[in-house]
Amino acid sequence: MTQTASYEIIRVFDVPREDVFAAWTTPERFARWFGPRFMAAPVDRIVLDARPGGRWQVTLTAEEGFEVTFDGAYREVAPPARLVFTTGEPDDPVSVLTVGLADDDGRTAMTFREHGANAGEESRQGWMEFFDRLDEHLTG
Repeated sequence: MTQTASYEIIRVFDVPREDVFAAWTTPERFARWFGPRFMAAPVDRIVLDARPGGRWQVTLTAEEGFEVTFDGAYREVAPPARLVFTTGEPDDPVSVLTVGLADDDGRTAMTFREHGANAGEESRQGWMEFFDRLDEHLTG
């Protein structure tokens, strides 16, 4: 049996939640923050079909031809407040990710949760780096 775990990350961004939601659902914006700093997310290697049942996929690239692909399916899409999506196969996901976006006087309080086999400390640290990049994208 696969072990599952959960964690939560809360971040506040100094932009309206519509901007944060768009950064999660628009390939051109997603490409600017998703992934570790040493990798790129080319826009032509991103699919974000942000609707219930729609697929998402991003291939990150690095030096010397190294690539890694992440994918899954959207379960809930409620602009600009909530996204729920999986990693891995839709019928047998590795993890379920939930992004909640709440208005905070013109800023956005984002609550991110991961539950599943990948929800360990390494994943949490990775997402924290991604969210640092997201903050730079949103406020830069």
